[in-house]
Amino acid sequence: MQRRHLIRALGAAPLGLAFGPLQAQTVSRLLVGATPGGGTDIVARSLGHEMGPRMNRQFVIDNRPGAAGNIAAAAVAKAAPDGGTLLLSYTSHAINPTLYDKLPFDPVADFTPLAGIASLPGILVAHPSLPANNIRELIALAKARPGKLNIAIAGLGSANHLAGEVLKLDAGLKITSVPYKGTGPALQDVIAGQIELAIAGVASVQPQIRAGKVKALGITSAQRLPEFPDVPAIAEVIPGFDFSAWYGLFSPAGMNPDLAEQFSRAARESLDTPAMKERFKTEGLIAMGTGREEFARFVKSEIQRWGRIVTATGARPE
Repeated sequence: MQRRHLIRALGAAPLGLAFGPLQAQTVSRLLVGATPGGGTDIVARSLGHEMGPRMNRQFVIDNRPGAAGNIAAAAVAKAAPDGGTLLLSYTSHAINPTLYDKLPFDPVADFTPLAGIASLPGILVAHPSLPANNIRELIALAKARPGKLNIAIAGLGSANHLAGEVLKLDAGLKITSVPYKGTGPALQDVIAGQIELAIAGVASVQPQIRAGKVKALGITSAQRLPEFPDVPAIAEVIPGFDFSAWYGLFSPAGMNPDLAEQFSRAARESLDTPAMKERFKTEGLIAMGTGREEFARFVKSEIQRWGRIVTATGARPE
């Protein structure tokens, strides 16, 4: 299903309308720190759509874009832990504590992690004319042309930006990072030959790769992707290189454990439905399905990991 059709199918109306009268349902607002129609929004709508009938709840998507997700997170941190307000967050939850000098919330103490939802690998792509067809050849080319190549950065401090910075550090490359306001403009300039390189999520770049408008050089996750079995993982050349964005479900801190487990179970069960599997395939997402304790440990480890990366790369917010 094409992204625009999926958005139309899920709709802008509150989720859960098709599963019984409103008066029989409890309402939960699912806050999203991104604009409608983007990847995070689609994950939230898809998840709410599947969780609704399992919990007899009406999930209403509340988009609060801005400050790399901090606006939405701050609102949830202040909410009551009664299930009425949840957060569909992403990698920035772990990046922002180090990226920003001060946050209006504590990313661990102010939230109850409910479930890990999905991960999203990135793909390093290049204009077809670039004389490099894989990551090994790119490294050789960049070392032969120090400071001559440029990489588009769609969002300073994003997972893909930091993956690019670590690639440069680990491989000892002098490649200039050029900030862009979004993935779309960045890819358009790569396609037009205005800039040589970019890292983008699978769904964003897959059509351009298939059409030959850009070529894939490497995958940012530790393993190759089924969609692109011939594209090597960067880790095959740089051992330990493993960068994927992720999405997770949170509530405010202090949620009753039984209620938290109900949300967690409903979220994890939703990932196993044929409809959700198809949506994830379309978006290039890999289901996580981790429970509360495992996801809580993951979040803490990610905060430490990304903190080291932000410090090492010297990344700053836009």
